[in-house]
Amino acid sequence: MEIKEYRGDGQRPEGAPEWKIGRFQPDPRNYHPSERLVHAVEVARLLERPLLLTGEPGTGKTQLAWSLAWELGLSVPLSYETKSTSTARDLFYHYDAIGHFRRSQTGAKKDEGGEVEVSALDFILWNPLGEATLRSNPREKVELLLGRPTDEKKEFDCQLVVLIDEIDKAPRDFPNDLLNEFERKFFRVPEIGNIEFEANPEKPPILILTSNSERNLPDAFLRRCAFFHIEFPDRAGLRDIVHRQLKEFASLEESPLLREALDFFLDLRDEKKRQWEKRPATAELLDWLRALARLGGLPAIPLREQKELHLRTLATLVKGVKDQPYVFRMVEDGKWGNYSANKADIPAGK
Repeated sequence: MEIKEYRGDGQRPEGAPEWKIGRFQPDPRNYHPSERLVHAVEVARLLERPLLLTGEPGTGKTQLAWSLAWELGLSVPLSYETKSTSTARDLFYHYDAIGHFRRSQTGAKKDEGGEVEVSALDFILWNPLGEATLRSNPREKVELLLGRPTDEKKEFDCQLVVLIDEIDKAPRDFPNDLLNEFERKFFRVPEIGNIEFEANPEKPPILILTSNSERNLPDAFLRRCAFFHIEFPDRAGLRDIVHRQLKEFASLEESPLLREALDFFLDLRDEKKRQWEKRPATAELLDWLRALARLGGLPAIPLREQKELHLRTLATLVKGVKDQPYVFRMVEDGKWGNYSANKADIPAGK
């Protein structure tokens, strides 16, 4: 099996399937992983292991799946958001048993013998890992197994990236059950005669898992994954992210507004200054800067000189009940940035 190289440079191979980047989708061209993360991707793919990513919200865990699919010339990744009720089967398909029963009771056609003609296949929804397994095979093979045509808009005989987000939200047994199913490279569907769907060994799904580390994952699960922890970016990394993501701040140097905005943002993450209820993440920094720019913030003027605008936009950045009045007072008094604020200096305020 050919292993295409992932470099993390945002380049799409020539001749790759067309990919329309939606307004609310991450732009893989703006994602620049660290060299160590690129190496982790390389090892996971070489061993055909899932790659488990941890890190604070906003560090780019989910964006890696989009970047990987983009650079390998694959179709848009398939994504599954884990719930507290998720089971391993849910990754492959969902069977609407109630809908099937209702249709069999009402409105169904009958064959010549008077039997109700209702196919369970009409009530199966293919979920990301199941769809990636099916689509790794030629279309003709899948249609033969299903006994019906497939969606002409979807590509078959292809490899797909599958993102399983926030795996730590699932029940305790879910991670191990997931890997048991993934390593078998096939799954069965009892509702349609126990048909077996096997992944093409030349194009198996690429599995990216994310965790916010809300609880520990089983050791047996960790032993069977490649792992990488994404550190929160430092000041230079944040500036680079802002320049890539926001055209309003796309310059080689920090503007006075951006320089002080980064000072303020880093203050809100500094645990030495205050035990914050909710520290803002990178996504909230970007939202805040967008709000500043769209409400008339001037890049050439320091943030301290745009206090009213600063106060108007704090709803995007400060999301702790006790943090909010504290930060409003902090901005009003100008005690941020180089000033080492503490609870004695700034009361909770009104």
